[in-house]
Amino acid sequence: MPTVWQHLATPPALPGLFLRAALRRGIRSQPLPNLGLRCELSVDPRHLARYRQVCGIAASAYLPAAYPHILAFPLQMQLLTDARFPLPLLGLVHVENRVRVLRPLGGLGPFTVSVELGALQPHSKGGVFSLITRLEDQLGLLWEGESRMLCRGLQVPGVAVNPPTATPLPLSDVAQWAAPADIGRRYARASGDFNPIHLSAISARLFGFPRAIAHGFWNKARTLAELQQHLPAAGYELSVRFQQPLLLPGAVTLQASAPGASGQLSLQGQDGAVHMSGRWQPCDPCDTAHKA
Repeated sequence: MPTVWQHLATPPALPGLFLRAALRRGIRSQPLPNLGLRCELSVDPRHLARYRQVCGIAASAYLPAAYPHILAFPLQMQLLTDARFPLPLLGLVHVENRVRVLRPLGGLGPFTVSVELGALQPHSKGGVFSLITRLEDQLGLLWEGESRMLCRGLQVPGVAVNPPTATPLPLSDVAQWAAPADIGRRYARASGDFNPIHLSAISARLFGFPRAIAHGFWNKARTLAELQQHLPAAGYELSVRFQQPLLLPGAVTLQASAPGASGQLSLQGQDGAVHMSGRWQPCDPCDTAHKA
Protein backbone atom coordinates (compact mmCIF):
# COMPACT_ATOMS: atom_id res chain seq x y z
CA MET A 1 0.00 0.00 0.00
CA PRO A 2 1.23 3.53 -0.68
CA THR A 3 2.56 5.56 2.22
CA VAL A 4 0.13 8.02 3.81
CA TRP A 5 2.21 11.13 4.45
CA GLN A 6 1.76 13.60 7.29
CA HIS A 7 3.46 16.97 6.96
CA LEU A 8 4.74 18.53 10.19
CA ALA A 9 5.22 22.28 10.58
CA THR A 10 7.95 21.78 13.19
CA PRO A 11 9.91 18.76 14.43
CA PRO A 12 8.27 17.02 17.41
CA ALA A 13 9.59 17.60 20.94
CA LEU A 14 11.55 14.59 22.19
CA PRO A 15 10.71 14.50 25.96
CA GLY A 16 7.08 13.49 25.39
CA LEU A 17 8.13 10.85 22.87
CA PHE A 18 10.62 9.33 25.33
CA LEU A 19 7.83 9.04 27.90
CA ARG A 20 5.55 7.44 25.32
CA ALA A 21 8.29 4.93 24.44
CA ALA A 22 8.89 4.08 28.12
CA LEU A 23 5.21 3.34 28.70
CA ARG A 24 4.75 1.11 25.65
CA ARG A 25 4.77 -2.60 26.48
CA GLY A 26 4.00 -5.76 24.54
CA ILE A 27 3.77 -6.70 20.88
CA ARG A 28 0.55 -6.40 18.95
CA SER A 29 0.28 -8.81 16.03
CA GLN A 30 -0.69 -6.56 13.16
CA PRO A 31 1.02 -5.18 10.04
CA LEU A 32 3.13 -2.08 10.30
CA PRO A 33 1.14 1.03 9.40
CA ASN A 34 1.78 2.64 6.02
CA LEU A 35 2.67 5.95 7.64
CA GLY A 36 5.28 8.56 6.76
CA LEU A 37 6.31 11.92 8.18
CA ARG A 38 7.80 14.93 6.39
CA CYS A 39 9.17 18.18 7.78
CA GLU A 40 11.17 21.13 6.50
CA LEU A 41 14.37 21.45 8.54
CA SER A 42 17.57 23.49 8.57
CA VAL A 43 20.84 22.68 10.30
CA ASP A 44 21.75 24.57 13.48
CA PRO A 45 25.48 25.36 13.11
CA ARG A 46 26.01 25.14 16.89
CA HIS A 47 24.40 21.71 17.05
CA LEU A 48 26.46 20.57 14.07
CA ALA A 49 29.65 21.77 15.79
CA ARG A 50 28.78 19.79 18.96
CA TYR A 51 28.10 16.70 16.88
CA ARG A 52 31.43 17.04 15.05
CA GLN A 53 33.28 17.42 18.35
CA VAL A 54 31.68 14.35 19.96
CA CYS A 55 32.23 12.20 16.87
CA GLY A 56 35.78 13.39 16.13
CA ILE A 57 34.83 14.87 12.77
CA ALA A 58 36.89 17.74 11.35
CA ALA A 59 35.24 20.96 10.19
CA SER A 60 34.21 20.89 6.54
CA ALA A 61 31.99 22.65 4.01
CA TYR A 62 29.96 19.43 3.80
CA LEU A 63 27.67 17.80 6.34
CA PRO A 64 29.00 14.54 7.83
CA ALA A 65 27.56 11.56 6.00
CA ALA A 66 25.77 10.24 9.12
CA TYR A 67 24.37 13.62 10.21
CA PRO A 68 21.04 13.47 8.29
CA HIS A 69 20.13 10.50 10.51
CA ILE A 70 20.49 12.80 13.53
CA LEU A 71 18.55 15.58 11.83
CA ALA A 72 15.67 13.15 11.28
CA PHE A 73 15.79 11.54 14.74
CA PRO A 74 12.73 13.40 16.17
CA LEU A 75 10.64 12.30 13.18
CA GLN A 76 11.86 8.71 13.58
CA MET A 77 10.88 8.79 17.25
CA GLN A 78 7.41 10.11 16.49
CA LEU A 79 6.84 7.43 13.87
CA LEU A 80 8.05 4.58 16.13
CA THR A 81 5.94 5.74 19.08
CA ASP A 82 2.77 6.36 17.07
CA ALA A 83 -0.23 4.60 18.61
CA ARG A 84 -0.69 2.64 15.37
CA PHE A 85 2.87 1.24 15.48
CA PRO A 86 2.48 -2.24 17.03
CA LEU A 87 5.99 -2.85 18.42
CA PRO A 88 7.61 -1.50 21.61
CA LEU A 89 10.44 0.90 20.76
CA LEU A 90 12.49 -0.08 23.80
CA GLY A 91 13.86 -3.48 22.92
CA LEU A 92 14.15 -2.97 19.17
CA VAL A 93 17.68 -3.78 18.00
CA HIS A 94 19.40 -1.78 15.26
CA VAL A 95 21.10 -4.60 13.34
CA GLU A 96 22.07 -3.02 10.01
CA ASN A 97 22.35 0.40 8.44
CA ARG A 98 22.96 1.72 4.95
CA VAL A 99 23.57 5.34 3.99
CA ARG A 100 23.59 6.53 0.38
CA VAL A 101 25.19 9.87 -0.44
CA LEU A 102 23.90 10.76 -3.88
CA ARG A 103 25.22 14.33 -4.07
CA PRO A 104 27.65 16.35 -1.93
CA LEU A 105 25.97 17.38 1.33
CA GLY A 106 26.76 21.08 1.11
CA GLY A 107 24.86 23.86 2.83
CA LEU A 108 22.67 24.02 5.92
CA GLY A 109 19.27 23.79 4.25
CA PRO A 110 16.40 24.13 4.30
CA PHE A 111 15.92 20.44 3.58
CA THR A 112 12.87 18.23 3.34
CA VAL A 113 13.37 15.34 5.76
CA SER A 114 11.11 12.30 5.51
CA VAL A 115 10.80 8.98 7.33
CA GLU A 116 8.67 5.94 6.56
CA LEU A 117 8.41 2.26 7.46
CA GLY A 118 9.23 -0.76 5.35
CA ALA A 119 7.36 -4.05 5.55
CA LEU A 120 7.98 -6.66 8.26
CA GLN A 121 10.15 -9.57 7.14
CA PRO A 122 11.13 -12.84 8.85
CA HIS A 123 14.47 -13.05 10.64
CA SER A 124 16.20 -15.94 12.37
CA LYS A 125 15.68 -14.18 15.72
CA GLY A 126 12.26 -12.62 15.12
CA GLY A 127 11.07 -10.02 12.64
CA VAL A 128 12.85 -7.11 10.95
CA PHE A 129 11.67 -3.98 9.22
CA SER A 130 13.31 -0.99 7.57
CA LEU A 131 13.13 2.56 8.84
CA ILE A 132 13.77 4.65 5.73
CA THR A 133 14.98 8.25 6.01
CA ARG A 134 15.51 10.69 3.14
CA LEU A 135 17.01 14.16 2.82
CA GLU A 136 16.00 16.29 -0.15
CA ASP A 137 16.74 19.80 -1.36
CA GLN A 138 15.26 21.82 -4.21
CA LEU A 139 17.05 19.62 -6.76
CA GLY A 140 15.76 16.34 -5.35
CA LEU A 141 17.13 13.47 -3.30
CA LEU A 142 20.49 14.15 -1.62
CA TRP A 143 20.83 11.36 0.93
CA GLU A 144 19.03 8.21 1.99
CA GLY A 145 19.39 6.02 5.05
CA GLU A 146 17.92 2.60 5.73
CA SER A 147 18.04 1.19 9.26
CA ARG A 148 17.12 -2.47 9.72
CA MET A 149 15.39 -2.93 13.08
CA LEU A 150 14.95 -6.33 14.78
CA CYS A 151 12.09 -7.22 17.12
CA ARG A 152 13.12 -10.39 18.94
CA GLY A 153 10.56 -13.14 19.26
CA LEU A 154 8.16 -11.69 16.70
CA GLN A 155 6.56 -14.34 14.50
CA VAL A 156 6.53 -13.29 10.84
CA PRO A 157 5.35 -15.71 8.13
CA GLY A 158 7.93 -16.78 5.57
CA VAL A 159 11.55 -17.87 5.53
CA ALA A 160 14.41 -15.64 6.62
CA VAL A 161 16.77 -14.85 3.74
CA ASN A 162 20.42 -14.28 4.53
CA PRO A 163 22.17 -11.61 2.41
CA PRO A 164 24.92 -12.86 0.10
CA THR A 165 28.41 -12.89 1.60
CA ALA A 166 31.08 -10.91 -0.24
CA THR A 167 34.54 -12.33 -0.82
CA PRO A 168 36.75 -10.89 1.97
CA LEU A 169 39.32 -8.31 0.93
CA PRO A 170 42.68 -7.75 2.66
CA LEU A 171 42.28 -5.23 5.49
CA SER A 172 44.85 -3.05 7.21
CA ASP A 173 44.69 -0.79 10.27
CA VAL A 174 43.38 2.70 9.52
CA ALA A 175 42.73 4.24 12.94
CA GLN A 176 42.27 3.54 16.62
CA TRP A 177 40.14 5.39 19.12
CA ALA A 178 39.01 5.16 22.72
CA ALA A 179 35.37 5.01 23.78
CA PRO A 180 35.36 6.65 27.23
CA ALA A 181 32.83 5.75 29.90
CA ASP A 182 30.82 8.94 29.34
CA ILE A 183 30.66 8.82 25.53
CA GLY A 184 27.13 7.43 25.59
CA ARG A 185 25.87 10.45 27.54
CA ARG A 186 27.89 12.89 25.42
CA TYR A 187 26.61 11.41 22.18
CA ALA A 188 23.06 11.36 23.55
CA ARG A 189 23.23 15.10 24.20
CA ALA A 190 24.52 15.70 20.65
CA SER A 191 22.17 13.30 18.87
CA GLY A 192 19.03 13.30 21.01
CA ASP A 193 19.20 9.49 21.36
CA PHE A 194 18.87 8.86 25.11
CA ASN A 195 18.40 5.09 24.93
CA PRO A 196 19.08 3.84 28.50
CA ILE A 197 21.48 1.11 27.32
CA HIS A 198 23.99 3.85 26.41
CA LEU A 199 23.78 6.12 29.44
CA SER A 200 25.08 4.29 32.51
CA ALA A 201 25.80 0.85 33.92
CA ILE A 202 22.70 1.08 36.12
CA SER A 203 20.31 1.82 33.25
CA ALA A 204 22.06 -0.66 30.91
CA ARG A 205 21.66 -3.51 33.44
CA LEU A 206 17.88 -3.13 33.17
CA PHE A 207 18.25 -4.41 29.60
CA GLY A 208 20.74 -7.18 30.31
CA PHE A 209 24.07 -5.41 29.70
CA PRO A 210 26.79 -5.42 32.37
CA ARG A 211 27.82 -1.86 31.49
CA ALA A 212 26.65 0.91 29.17
CA ILE A 213 27.38 0.27 25.49
CA ALA A 214 28.43 2.70 22.78
CA HIS A 215 25.87 3.93 20.27
CA GLY A 216 26.25 2.06 17.00
CA PHE A 217 25.81 5.30 15.09
CA TRP A 218 28.61 6.94 17.08
CA ASN A 219 30.91 4.17 15.89
CA LYS A 220 29.62 4.58 12.34
CA ALA A 221 30.12 8.37 12.42
CA ARG A 222 33.70 7.90 13.68
CA THR A 223 34.29 5.30 10.99
CA LEU A 224 33.02 7.56 8.20
CA ALA A 225 35.25 10.37 9.48
CA GLU A 226 38.32 8.12 9.40
CA LEU A 227 37.49 6.83 5.91
CA GLN A 228 37.38 10.26 4.25
CA GLN A 229 40.47 9.42 2.20
CA HIS A 230 38.85 6.16 1.10
CA LEU A 231 35.51 7.60 -0.01
CA PRO A 232 34.44 10.15 -2.64
CA ALA A 233 32.42 13.23 -1.68
CA ALA A 234 29.26 11.65 -3.13
CA GLY A 235 27.97 8.85 -5.33
CA TYR A 236 28.57 6.04 -2.83
CA GLU A 237 26.74 3.92 -0.30
CA LEU A 238 28.16 2.46 2.89
CA SER A 239 26.43 -0.44 4.60
CA VAL A 240 27.29 -1.83 8.02
CA ARG A 241 26.15 -4.65 10.27
CA PHE A 242 26.22 -3.95 14.00
CA GLN A 243 27.61 -7.00 15.78
CA GLN A 244 29.06 -7.35 19.28
CA PRO A 245 28.17 -4.38 21.53
CA LEU A 246 31.08 -2.18 22.60
CA LEU A 247 31.09 -2.02 26.40
CA LEU A 248 32.16 1.31 27.90
CA PRO A 249 34.88 2.22 28.50
CA GLY A 250 36.59 0.50 25.60
CA ALA A 251 38.83 0.95 22.58
CA VAL A 252 38.58 -0.12 18.95
CA THR A 253 40.69 -0.47 15.83
CA LEU A 254 39.26 0.34 12.41
CA GLN A 255 40.51 -1.83 9.58
CA ALA A 256 39.71 -1.20 5.93
CA SER A 257 40.69 -2.32 2.47
CA ALA A 258 42.64 -0.05 0.15
CA PRO A 259 41.02 3.20 -1.03
CA GLY A 260 38.89 2.67 -4.10
CA ALA A 261 35.41 2.76 -5.54
CA SER A 262 34.48 -0.31 -3.48
CA GLY A 263 35.86 -1.70 -0.26
CA GLN A 264 35.28 -3.35 3.09
CA LEU A 265 35.77 -2.42 6.74
CA SER A 266 35.84 -4.00 10.17
CA LEU A 267 35.75 -2.39 13.62
CA GLN A 268 37.37 -4.59 16.24
CA GLY A 269 37.85 -4.40 19.98
CA GLN A 270 41.00 -5.05 21.96
CA ASP A 271 39.87 -8.64 22.54
CA GLY A 272 39.36 -9.24 18.81
CA ALA A 273 35.57 -9.01 18.98
CA VAL A 274 34.02 -7.53 15.83
CA HIS A 275 31.72 -4.67 16.75
CA MET A 276 30.82 -3.58 13.22
CA SER A 277 31.58 -4.75 9.70
CA GLY A 278 30.61 -3.35 6.37
CA ARG A 279 31.40 -2.32 2.86
CA TRP A 280 31.15 0.65 0.52
CA GLN A 281 30.45 0.79 -3.20
CA PRO A 282 29.18 3.18 -5.88
CA CYS A 283 25.46 3.80 -5.53
CA ASP A 284 22.83 3.65 -8.24
CA PRO A 285 20.68 6.83 -8.04
CA CYS A 286 17.67 4.75 -9.11
CA ASP A 287 18.16 2.07 -6.43
CA THR A 288 16.31 3.76 -3.57
CA ALA A 289 15.03 1.91 -0.51
CA HIS A 290 11.43 0.79 -0.82
CA LYS A 291 8.72 -0.59 1.42
CA ALA A 292 8.41 -4.07 0.01
